[in-house]
Amino acid sequence: MKPETLNFFEKVYNVVKLIPHGRVTSYGAIGNYLGAHRSARMVGYAMNSSHDKDVPAHRVVNRKGLLTGKHHFDGTNLMQQLLENEGIIVIDNQIQDLEKVYWNPSKELL
Repeated sequence: MKPETLNFFEKVYNVVKLIPHGRVTSYGAIGNYLGAHRSARMVGYAMNSSHDKDVPAHRVVNRKGLLTGKHHFDGTNLMQQLLENEGIIVIDNQIQDLEKVYWNPSKELL
């Protein structure tokens, strides 16, 4: 990987580490916060590479609240279980009441 990609991944990890317990954000929101609009897919790649880091990747979902990254977690429902352990309700791989648990770094981190 190119050094600039690794630097972007580290920036993503730093934002993800700030997501509060019991809250979620989206790939696109992280990209927008970092000034990299339309980079949701790159944020997803960063999440896929975060397994050996202390990053709460389970708190990052798609813009509709779908657990699109769940296949990158060990076990069948680990992402959902981690979210439910934080009080987030997930039905059919989708977060319920997304607007109540959604954390937007562009609004929360001024």
